[in-house]
Order: sequence, then structure tokens, then C-alpha cells
Amino acid sequence: MNQIRKKRLYNILLVSLFSVSGISLILYSLNSNLDYFFTPTELKEQNISSDKRIKIGGMVLEGSVFRNDSNISFTVTDYESFVRVEFKGIVPDLFQEGSGVVALGYLNDEVFYAVLIRQFHKLENALFRHFSSQDLTPKNSQMHHINH
Repeated sequence: MNQIRKKRLYNILLVSLFSVSGISLILYSLNSNLDYFFTPTELKEQNISSDKRIKIGGMVLEGSVFRNDSNISFTVTDYESFVRVEFKGIVPDLFQEGSGVVALGYLNDEVFYAVLIRQFHKLENALFRHFSSQDLTPKNSQMHHINH
């Protein structure tokens, strides 16, 4: 084989190897930092391990917020199912009952332990309520918990 062709072939192989390695590292990095989003109804249908970090979103159920120092517990609903959330820390200023919330954390024994709480904006609240349910009140006062 000609010396120039050999060198060209090695260069192509080297560039290809680095390209595949770079793309693999990028895909691995993106996948390891990925947090899946669930509503309470979707959580009921999924089997999620307690070490998997996820996001849940929905509305804070009226009358469900309890505070004890920096600990807060509340219920998130999509007006079909409910999930109990425990959080230690400071919630956003606009956090209140009846407002939209997204929590990042871990599900363990049907309780969601949040490490971060985010608040929906007014438009997102309106859209969530519109698409979640025609009737904005739960059909009964009994809470439907997540079944694993």
C-alpha cells in the first residue's frame, strides 16, 4: 500500500475513533443527568426504585400543607390521584395551597421526599387545571395513594 494512502487511512480511523468516543461520552452524560417527570396518576402506574431521582408535578391540594420549623409536608394531586410530599428547606415565596408545583426528589414507600421545590406560574396553573380535569374538585374526599 502506498505510504500516503496508509497515512490517510490512519488519520480517518483516528478521527472516527475520537468522534465515536466523544459522542459516547456526551450521550452518557446526558442520560445520567436526566430526570423523568410524572404526575401522581402516572406514578401510580409505574414501578420506580427508591434510588431513582424523578420530578413530580401537579397542584398542591387545599388543606394538605403542614409546617413544622423548616419541614413541610403537603399533597400533590392531578385531580385523579394523590402523592404525599415531604420537604426540608425553604419553599418558593409563591408556594401555597391550590397552586401548581414541581418537586425533584425520590419516591420511597408511597411518600415523595423532595430535595427541590419549584412553583408553577399563573399561566401554567391555568393550563394544568384545564387539561387535568373538567371538574376541579376531587370526586370524593378519600385519597388514592400510589400502589407499587
